[in-house]
Parts: sequence; structure tokens; C-alpha cells
Amino acid sequence: MTAISAFKDALTGLTVLDLTRLLPGAFCTQMLADLGAEVIKVEEPGRGDYNREFPPLNVKESGSFLLLNRNKKSITVNLKTEEGKTVLRRLAARADILVEGFRPGVMDRLGMGYETLAAENPRLIYCAISGFGQDGPYAKTPGHDLNYMALAGALQLFGKAGEGPIVPGLSIADQGGGSLMAAFGILAAVLARGQTGKGQFVDVSMTDGLVAWLPYHAADYFFAGVEPKGGERRFLGQAPCYNVFRCADGRHITLGLIEETFWNRFCDLVGLSDLKEAQWPEGAEAEAQMRRVADLMATKTCDEWMGLLGPADLPVAPVNTMREAFDDPQLKHREMLLEMEHPVEGRIPQLGFPIKFSDTPGRLRTPPPLLGEHNDEVLRSLGYTADDIADMRRKSAI
Repeated sequence: MTAISAFKDALTGLTVLDLTRLLPGAFCTQMLADLGAEVIKVEEPGRGDYNREFPPLNVKESGSFLLLNRNKKSITVNLKTEEGKTVLRRLAARADILVEGFRPGVMDRLGMGYETLAAENPRLIYCAISGFGQDGPYAKTPGHDLNYMALAGALQLFGKAGEGPIVPGLSIADQGGGSLMAAFGILAAVLARGQTGKGQFVDVSMTDGLVAWLPYHAADYFFAGVEPKGGERRFLGQAPCYNVFRCADGRHITLGLIEETFWNRFCDLVGLSDLKEAQWPEGAEAEAQMRRVADLMATKTCDEWMGLLGPADLPVAPVNTMREAFDDPQLKHREMLLEMEHPVEGRIPQLGFPIKFSDTPGRLRTPPPLLGEHNDEVLRSLGYTADDIADMRRKSAI
């Protein structure tokens, strides 16, 4: 990524207003910013994005904020003041995209909903990310990632047989159902605007996004009449061929032996040839097979198993710690860990852009912004004078 900065950025010329807080909107707009869009982060004066104060802190800023807000500008705007509302309307009048994550109805109550802003800028693409969407009985119900996972039928997929669901370690609803769906929807709307000349409203429900992730497990319910639960179905921990095992040194290894040829090769290699005809056992047979494989995997260290199974061209991998993951030669080769300088935080790590383009790659250009760092720059671009800006500061509008 750092060696190909001479290429043109894919989204150069697009201006994005980011009114979101926390994870879903921030990850979405950072991806757009990495691809060259000008992202102006509109924050509350004095406090800013709540994620700025979320532990752990580096020097003054939250570590997660520093990993979610590079390549953006920050402007503080008090949307409860008339001056602040005027600033936002002027920004929206020249923007291509606006992304917000408030509860449905909040922007309308402020007098800055889609219909109002689109009347002044018909080309505006307005993306609202919410838990349940802009309509329906739950539209204004509060929630977070775990709640959306539960409601969508996805949480029951995590856990061990008979023990109930667990808290997933990743924010699947926020990023998978929210950030990625929003980025996809926004870029689809940009393409549509190229044909129609008009923007549109993009309604992203994190719960809807999660439901779209369920085809494999919804198939169990629709076509087999079975509720898929953690530890009780294929791909959910029921069978040893697709599972996690503890090794002799306390580390864990994953087996992804879905194809019959892989399972048979594994069984022959480790002396379990009698299991080849029962790759996907159920019930008591599954429990007995699991004990046999678990007992076997506990006889060697993780490195010993990798040394035996890896060269056999089997889909296996160690369960890495963060340190091990970021030291992994594959992640290093793909530049998924980078660094950049920050004026306050010093040299900070950054997660790499996940999609590789031959001509228009994602790039690290500027560090995460200080709160309100770009107030003067952005306001001057809107035609405000130095006196105007000073007056807004006196009125706590910025």
C-alpha cells in the first residue's frame, strides 16, 4: 500500500459527511476515506465521537478511535444551535454522501432529515445506519450488537452443545450487518446516481444485514425443519472434522476438513481410518468421535501437529494470539499491519485496507484527526470569514 501511492484513488472527488459515532459508521467511512473520498467527521463540540474516550487510551485518544478514523477531517458542530444547523446544511449542499447513525426520527426533529437536505441537494446520497431500520415496530427501540445478533437468530449459532449461546468476540452486527452493508449500499447509490443524476435514501438495518448472512444455517430451518444451534449442527461444532482442539502445550488448532478427501487423508495420517465412513456424526456417535479426536490432538503440541498436517496439504491452522497473528508472514505480506505518525499520539499502528486493487488501492494519507482540527479549514471552504468563525466559537456553535 505504501509503495503505490502514485496511483489515483478510486473515490477521489466524493465528499462524505460522517455524523456517526462508535463502530458501524466509523468503519464504513474509513473504508471510503482509504479509497480517496474526502470524509468530514462532524462531531459534538467538547466531547466528539464517544469512541474517543473508550478504553484503552493511547496518549489522549482511544486506541479503537485511532484504528477507525484515519484519512478523515474533524469539524465540531453543535446541531442544537441555529448556527450549527446552518453549517451542516451548507456542508450537505455540496456533499455527495451523508452517513448518520442516530435513532430514526432524530435528524427529522432537528430539521435536517433526508427530504429537507435532498430538496437543497438532489444529488445527495443519505445513508442511515440503525439497529432495526427506519420503519417497523422496533424502529426506535434501542439496541447494540448483541441484541441484533439475538433477534436475527444468529446468536444461537455460537456456543457449545447444550450450554446455550455465548457472547461472540467480534462485532458481527455492527461491522458485517452495518458497516459493510452501508458501504455497499452507498457505492451502489453512487453508481445509480451516475445514470439518474439523483441521490437517494439508503436505509441500513444491522439486523437485516445479519439475516442476510444466514443462508447456510437458515437452510437447516427451511429445508430440514431443524433449529441450528452452537455445537449441534454441521459447521457449528458438532463434528470433529470442522472444529477446534486443545494441544499438548495448551495452544489450540483448527481443523477445517469439510471435503471428504481431506477428512479421509487426515484419518489415515493420524491412525483413525475407522472414522472415515462417519465424517458427520450426530448424537452419541458425535460425542464419542469428538472424545477420540480430542484425546489424540492432546498428545502433541500445536507446532508438532502443524508440522505433520500442514505439509499434507490439509486445511488446518493454529489459533493465534494477536501477537502471533500480526507476526504471521501471510498478514505481513498482505500489509495488514501498518504504522503512521500522529501529532499527539506518536507512531501508531494501523490495520491495513482489506481489499487489494491493481490500479486504485486504499492508502494511509492522514492520521485520525484531533477533535475539531479542521474547523477553520472546512468553514472557510463554505465561505465563512475569520470573524464568522470566532463568533460561532463564542456562541458554542462549533
